[in-house]
Amino acid sequence: MPEELDELQLAFKEFDYDQDGYLHYKDVADCMRTMGYMPTEMELIEIIQQIKMKWGGHVDFDDFCELMGPRMLMETAHMVGMRELHCAFKQFDCNGDGRISFEELKESMKTLLGEKLKKGELEEILSDIDLNGDGTVDFDEFVMMLSAR
Repeated sequence: MPEELDELQLAFKEFDYDQDGYLHYKDVADCMRTMGYMPTEMELIEIIQQIKMKWGGHVDFDDFCELMGPRMLMETAHMVGMRELHCAFKQFDCNGDGRISFEELKESMKTLLGEKLKKGELEEILSDIDLNGDGTVDFDEFVMMLSAR
């Protein structure tokens, strides 16, 4: 995680306006946003309360890392999850055009299940997943289908 540590340090220094080694609680939200984190209002309230109660309204770099560490791990887990979803999608998208056609679904299901599904079953599966009705399944529809399960 050296890159993440460098990113934290750069962001910290940018918002440590008086270079005293501390961030004021009011600057933490902007600092997080420059790193690509978009905390909700509830998260910000929670973070600000923690900074005020635990550290007297200011955080040093170590405390900032303690605050940001779990958030960075969650983001990394999310990125890994998306990578796995893309790999799964590619298993179905045989021609790599970014869409799963009826034929690709038929072949993939045969490979995965080891048996052919009836045309009606495949059409039903496709119509359930194909949210925009274009006759194919794109990555977003694929993710929506998996999220709904």
